[in-house]
Amino acid sequence: MAAMSTYAISDLQGCLASLEALLPRLPDARRLIFVGDLVNRGPQSLATLRAVKQRVESGTASALLGNHDLHLLAVDAGIRPLHDSDTLQEILDAPDRRALIDWLRTLPLAHEENGHLFVHAGVPPQWTRGQTLERAEEVRQRLLRDDYRDFLRRMYGNQPELWDEALRGDDRLRFIVNALTRLRIVDAAGRMHLKFKDGAAAAPAGTVPWFDHPNRATRDTPIVFGHWSTEGLVHRSNVTGIDTGCVWGGKLTALRLDDGALFQVECPQSQAPGGD
Repeated sequence: MAAMSTYAISDLQGCLASLEALLPRLPDARRLIFVGDLVNRGPQSLATLRAVKQRVESGTASALLGNHDLHLLAVDAGIRPLHDSDTLQEILDAPDRRALIDWLRTLPLAHEENGHLFVHAGVPPQWTRGQTLERAEEVRQRLLRDDYRDFLRRMYGNQPELWDEALRGDDRLRFIVNALTRLRIVDAAGRMHLKFKDGAAAAPAGTVPWFDHPNRATRDTPIVFGHWSTEGLVHRSNVTGIDTGCVWGGKLTALRLDDGALFQVECPQSQAPGGD
């Protein structure tokens, strides 16, 4: 029997046809890690969510929450409106809506496997690998509570921008969510600049991509992330960004963890470029 390889794929965003085109190109038995943003903006959000859920429940995949998945939770809870570019209505109308939403609430914001750390967006430079996993678990436990909607009501906002171990309550959880699902750049102090959405070359003076911070505590931990389609593929020995903009007409990318090999397919454009 061939050895099973593990592949990371990020930012499906409802592009199930692209995933189905990519999978036959992966040359060996496989386990998949979906690095957040399972749904939204693409044409098959409901089918994608069901397909990923089935794989996770069968033990052949793991999945993380991204900012669009959290947006779905907030829309389902009546806390956020649907945006014009959202493709979530079919999930809200689905007979298995409750089961899908409750399953999403069980997913983590960070995952460790094969010596790699997986997050949807980024890791603040102050956090170690272990701290990242612990803080992600704080949010997961909060979303599992019966009163999780109370947290969703207070989850949005850009403050606080700078980590402090003394943070408590909603401020602490909001920072963790923002870091793991929205982060792109930081300043020298490690302060997050969450409004920035362009590529790294356009970053404001005094800021760098989170993974280039000189004092990053996770620099010895290989990290795989998505979220940053305007930056595109980042492929280094200790950090790999694999959001290559499938929903915008770019590519869907799979990273084989064993050897760092990349596999890609071209994607049809579902949205005009420029969204988050």
